[in-house]
Amino acid sequence: MNIPKSSNPRIVIIGGGFAGIALAKQLRNKNVQVVLLDKHNYHTFQPLLYQVATGGLEAGSIAYPIRKVIQEFDDCYFRLTSVKEIDTVNKKVIAEIGDLSYDYLVIATGSKTNYFGNKEIERNSMAMKTIPQSLNIRSLILENFEQAVLIKDSADQKCLINFVLVGGGATGVELAGALAEMKKEILQKDYPDLDIAKMEINLVQGGNRILDTMSEKSSQEAENFLINLGVKIWKNVRVTNDDGRTITTNSDLTFDTSTLIWTAGVKGAVVAGLDATSLVENVMRIRVNSFNQVLGYDTIFAVGDIAMMELEDYPRGHPMMAQPALQQGKLLGENLAKLVANIPMEPFKYKDKGAMATIGRNKAVVDLPHYHFSGVFAWFVWMFVHLFSLIGFKNKAVVFLNWVYNYIRFDREGRLIIRPFKKKSFVTFTSDEV
Repeated sequence: MNIPKSSNPRIVIIGGGFAGIALAKQLRNKNVQVVLLDKHNYHTFQPLLYQVATGGLEAGSIAYPIRKVIQEFDDCYFRLTSVKEIDTVNKKVIAEIGDLSYDYLVIATGSKTNYFGNKEIERNSMAMKTIPQSLNIRSLILENFEQAVLIKDSADQKCLINFVLVGGGATGVELAGALAEMKKEILQKDYPDLDIAKMEINLVQGGNRILDTMSEKSSQEAENFLINLGVKIWKNVRVTNDDGRTITTNSDLTFDTSTLIWTAGVKGAVVAGLDATSLVENVMRIRVNSFNQVLGYDTIFAVGDIAMMELEDYPRGHPMMAQPALQQGKLLGENLAKLVANIPMEPFKYKDKGAMATIGRNKAVVDLPHYHFSGVFAWFVWMFVHLFSLIGFKNKAVVFLNWVYNYIRFDREGRLIIRPFKKKSFVTFTSDEV
């Protein structure tokens, strides 16, 4: 990998997400060499992916170059690559561009979409965990409408403009709200020759309430907001199959749609090479102790979504969200500096700062440790927190200006098919339909 030799211990970080970036920042100009590996050369602000998918923001406004993050750090390097395996015996990382030895290794690979073993759903549905996937969803949504204006068959047309979102967590709720606002304010103007009133947005949740990690009050208020926007919510329903046109469930309920967006679950993005006893197989997360040290290894650590720290307060690990990842990454940076200096490490204690979700214009729900609120004020709080959390002044300014423009004009100018997404079509055009 052409990394210079150093007199300092080498810490290799796999992953440039929230945890990996927080860790690298904390190790800035310490007496260590840091090598950050990622398959993308940018950090993604994942909470705003749904706005890229619905044309509210351009992709560049929620991405930030990793090299720019670390460019002023001493003895810190970035390499663009995918890691294939960890050689724990020889203390090496085996990547597509070569091998790299380490003194300490930190796995911060995050999570990926969990289809729970259903290959048909994986083949035919759309995921939204990365910027390319969000751009694919945006293109598919717009292509569906462009295709719908060309056909006369009402069943085929309805199939194209119906959308099913599986998963009632924050991602599914926020995406459903954004699609409902597109239907209400934008699509009827863009496609006057379509009956946009026939467009359906279905949110399917396997449990008995949406936003089930938030308070019951916030869950109910979010549900009310969505219903008022015209979203159909189906609770205690599990999707069992998708053949590209018809979605079946565990009940008699079926959906005719060409677009299934899957936000129903995630699992750890595990790297091969660790002992099987270190993994929690059903969620593919790595067991760690209170110092984020992988069980069974002295020099390997894991932080963020991939880490499963089983504590009394969190028997199934911490929530797979940004805050635990940021806090773990920051503390591990401090602990690794202590470890190198032979100072005892400090155990991790999660500070729950609350949770929030936006449902659309002037609509959001916020749960703080001892207070819950919703509506316009919650929406402003949500915007402030997300703006503050973005990396880079330019990104903050661009996102803010986009939000102001969209709010004033009731518009989303990012609805562009820049990179067409080719999905097998069920529609066959005849000569009089073109």
